[in-house]
Amino acid sequence: MHIEEVQVLRIQGVSVRTCNADEAHPGRARIGALWAEFAAQVVPHLAVGAVTFGVYHHYASDSNGAYDLLVGGDVLTPHATIDAQPWSVIDIQEGPYAVFRAQGVMPNAVIEAWGRVWAHFAQAHCPDQRAYTTDFERYGPDGMVDICIALAAT
Repeated sequence: MHIEEVQVLRIQGVSVRTCNADEAHPGRARIGALWAEFAAQVVPHLAVGAVTFGVYHHYASDSNGAYDLLVGGDVLTPHATIDAQPWSVIDIQEGPYAVFRAQGVMPNAVIEAWGRVWAHFAQAHCPDQRAYTTDFERYGPDGMVDICIALAAT
């Protein structure tokens, strides 16, 4: 894990409201279907070199509450405007983020990395505090995924 200073970044894509308890039950899980919707509706409009993001935002409380997840990209093709699509937009907030790298077979590598995120913040004397503003997964072209967790100002 390392700390990275992130600048504001606008992401456009498709979104859903869910919670971790629902995602643990196949009959109520929504994230898998959201990624399928992203592949069908957004991927064809991504510009060459665009980066894919999963942005967690509008937290009801903490990791136990509901949140919105937007799956999208940072750069769309010139003809793909948000006005012409039924897409959502979110600005990743600037500030310090704790970054946890995932590598290996997906989605298991991302699930394992989220386990490290939760374990880190559950430590009795964790030096970091989550802000619960915008957290995100950044999918690199090399197959690496960075899970970036917004940190509260100290």
